Amino acid sequence: MSDLIVIVYPTEEKAEEVRNRLLELQKEYLITLGDAVIATKTDAGKVKLNQMVSTTAAGAVSGSFWGLLIGVLFLNPLIGAAVGAASGALGGALTDVGINDNFMKDLAASIQPGNAALFVLVQLMTADKVLKDISHFGGVVLKTSLDESKEQVLRDALQKASS
Repeated sequence: MSDLIVIVYPTEEKAEEVRNRLLELQKEYLITLGDAVIATKTDAGKVKLNQMVSTTAAGAVSGSFWGLLIGVLFLNPLIGAAVGAASGALGGALTDVGINDNFMKDLAASIQPGNAALFVLVQLMTADKVLKDISHFGGVVLKTSLDESKEQVLRDALQKASS
């Protein structure tokens, strides 16, 4: 079972720094991420999501490969690649993996303009080591699916860094 953790940072750069550190910790097998998305709110109130993986681009690459292959079979590889890329991009744009986009936009609407919310879907984690590593970044816990005791430990660690 995965846990959702949402932490608000004062800037998008700080949230990106934390996300990059979590990705490094994943390479060290200390955490397994299902998704990591940064949501920002503009001064006009519009919420923008900075996804870890672009499903549209991945779909276009996959679609162009299959379209090219089918096009070769029917002696028109350029049209096959173009049609495949377009259909793959459309399919990728309609695919939502990880954390639900509407949920993130709704929750991020409550943050202050200029702030950034880091949404992390954690599958597995060596909690004490990961928390020790990211606690110095600070931040404010907005929402988690952790049990109350674990959530309080997270809040306390981030609060110490902010003080």
